[in-house]
Amino acid sequence: MAEISAEQVKQLRERTGAGMMDCKRALEATGGDMAKAVDWLREKGLASAGKKAGRHAGEGLIEAYIHTNGRVGVLLELNCETDFVARTEGFRQLAHDLALHIAAASPRWVSREQVPPEVVEHEREVIRRLTLEEGKPANIVDKIVEGRLEKQFYAESCLLDQPFVKEPERTVGDLVKSAIAQFGENIVVRRFVRFQLGEEPAGGAAGGEQTQPLAP
Repeated sequence: MAEISAEQVKQLRERTGAGMMDCKRALEATGGDMAKAVDWLREKGLASAGKKAGRHAGEGLIEAYIHTNGRVGVLLELNCETDFVARTEGFRQLAHDLALHIAAASPRWVSREQVPPEVVEHEREVIRRLTLEEGKPANIVDKIVEGRLEKQFYAESCLLDQPFVKEPERTVGDLVKSAIAQFGENIVVRRFVRFQLGEEPAGGAAGGEQTQPLAP
């Protein structure tokens, strides 16, 4: 099997809008041939997911999940384009899986675009200080910092960047993109609130929207 580089995966993702793991699978299946990988994704309906992502999603549902111990609960709003898709078993299962993931992984925001710039800068400076204290060469500190920001901050704090609890080899964002390809509609994780007994509720909203209570 041909060794697939991160740069190849990135290029295919930019060309098709497909998820990172889907791009990697396509390249592995086609021996690293970019053109064949594009066709592979198109045949599976994954290459169009990026194009659908900009369409308005005004339907959907609100999913409630309470962990069996009664100490953690989640309310999630998941949107799609039509009521028809919102009522399908597959869409409801997706909403359930996402709510379960939020209960287990405790993200703070939906996406990295929602994270306040001052929070990102604070995290970057903390990571930079720790990296310098480790004695890393000055000429590669910036690269190390950005890599750790990706893996240690975004991948822990942002829902779409987190490894999906049921399939850690792909992110929640990849899961959503696969669902977009499956249903043929844009799907948006609009917002969520996670409750843990004795703690303040935590939640995020897509696109930096102001989070509002999900219940009247």
